[in-house]
Amino acid sequence: MLRPLLLLLAALLLLSGCGVDADQRELCGRLIPAFDSEPPERLSARTEPGDGRTLRLDYRAGGQDRWIACRFAGTVFQAGHRELTGVATDRNGWLDDMRFAMLRLWAGQRLPVADAAEESAARSAPASWRPVLFLLQQTINAITVACVYGLLALGYTLVYAIVGQINLAMGELTMLGAMMTALGAAALGLAGLATWPPAILAVLVTAMGFTAVQGWAMDRLVFRRLRGLRSHTPLIAAIGLTMAYQEGVRLLQGARDWWPAPILDDRHELLTDGGFTVTALTSQFAILGLTGGLYALLWGIMQRTAYGRAHRACTDDAAAAELVGVDVNRTVAITFVIGGGLASVAGSVIALYYGGINFFTGYLVGFKALAAAVVGGIGSVPGAMLGGALLGLVETFWSAYFALAYKDIVAFGLLTLFLIYRPNGLLGTDRNRGD
Repeated sequence: MLRPLLLLLAALLLLSGCGVDADQRELCGRLIPAFDSEPPERLSARTEPGDGRTLRLDYRAGGQDRWIACRFAGTVFQAGHRELTGVATDRNGWLDDMRFAMLRLWAGQRLPVADAAEESAARSAPASWRPVLFLLQQTINAITVACVYGLLALGYTLVYAIVGQINLAMGELTMLGAMMTALGAAALGLAGLATWPPAILAVLVTAMGFTAVQGWAMDRLVFRRLRGLRSHTPLIAAIGLTMAYQEGVRLLQGARDWWPAPILDDRHELLTDGGFTVTALTSQFAILGLTGGLYALLWGIMQRTAYGRAHRACTDDAAAAELVGVDVNRTVAITFVIGGGLASVAGSVIALYYGGINFFTGYLVGFKALAAAVVGGIGSVPGAMLGGALLGLVETFWSAYFALAYKDIVAFGLLTLFLIYRPNGLLGTDRNRGD
């Protein structure tokens, strides 16, 4: 049983190659909107030959082939691998000090930049603990990814547990939440309230309310009418909803990327060996606290409220639950509302922490969150969070140590293995559903 798994992992390792640093690729990609108003297409990254500290991104914008190069203070295992020291483009060459300083100002302090003294100290510092610290840094980076996948996986697993159907349009609710958050963040910026916590919380609550209503509408107008059908009709309807939401947002907002200003981006140094420093942002602590709080709240609702008892009864046998007085339609509707709200929080995290959202944002994120739910055991609330954590760790570590281009292959390869060898997931159970 382990032999196919080992063979697959060996094949993926052979395919990985040397790769590029995921953090460097993300930081350099954030600078493209400063030089091109059109969204980039066919983005590819490579390290310049003979210079491991310079990363070049090739892309196409406005019908023309472009490139941008970013020079960093160190390579992947060196201090300063996220500290930008220079930027060049195909039109301007290497920017002079003044233009580079203006670029930093435009980036809104999102890019840590090393000075000459720090770069010299980084080159001379011992490297004994750097691999360990680098591993710890990637674990911290994985937390945010795991929170996004875990929150959306909770929405998938709650709906599947009670109706036995996968709502593929859940990813589009994440996209709507991200769009609503981006619009709210822009409004707060115009009003001068972009860093006021109550205003940010109000934007999150508004986005959650909007997607919760969308979740209710999905159930009331589509899934309730298809409940109990033993065919692929509900799945096809979910795909139709996905396409409708995507095209609707594209027609209303356009295909360009939205880049909300980052919030809570204060950097905290946690550990250092003199050459490599483990850091975390205030926003990462806030995201972890928000996710933990929502999970604890959901766990309490599921275990100690009448809705939780009704949900468990409908999960075990919906027909029997209805016979003893449980309002199945109401319970399912509330489940879609909760799932929509959780999907919105995942979208808000994507908008405010990662940026670069568009009408297609929820598609791949939705499928990965579904993979996390399946790996953890779809139908299990703890399993959804566990699957999200596992997928976030695998994706982040692969991006850090191997070729970034194979990240999605690994994620869905993991899903395939679980479907073959453990179809019920880590915490899922095999039970017969009542009609």
